[in-house]
Amino acid sequence: MPRPVKYRSVEKLPEYTYFVPVGRKKCEIKDTIIKVEELEAMRLKDIEKLNQEECAERMHVSRQTFQNIIDSAREKTAVALTQGNSIRISGGNYRPVFCKFKCFNCGNVYEIKKEEDKYSCPSCGSDKVICNKKANLCRKWCKLCRKDDKL
Repeated sequence: MPRPVKYRSVEKLPEYTYFVPVGRKKCEIKDTIIKVEELEAMRLKDIEKLNQEECAERMHVSRQTFQNIIDSAREKTAVALTQGNSIRISGGNYRPVFCKFKCFNCGNVYEIKKEEDKYSCPSCGSDKVICNKKANLCRKWCKLCRKDDKL
């Protein structure tokens, strides 16, 4: 029986998820599917210029797993670009690194990156906000919050 796949942490979800080469008929184009965690691996390594160990740490995987993810992403991207395939970013085994906050002024519940220290409501600007850890808003799905509870 194979080991269960460990979820990868993704800090930034893609805004655009489909890219098509210009000048090809739609019926001629094959889709190349890049997983969300593969895109995240390329973003961390190639755009943020982190070393492999830092990237693996940020995605909560081993260095070998990170290397496998980025190798797959780069191969798929190279094939799509050289063969004129479309690129679709979809699926994968990932969890976003976002946590919920609640504003006591307006009742707004919103998400921000856990690493960011933004403690003002985006709706009303109030600083009377509380993180999910204290408000018990997302413990069921937020792996990072459960990890913090064990510390």
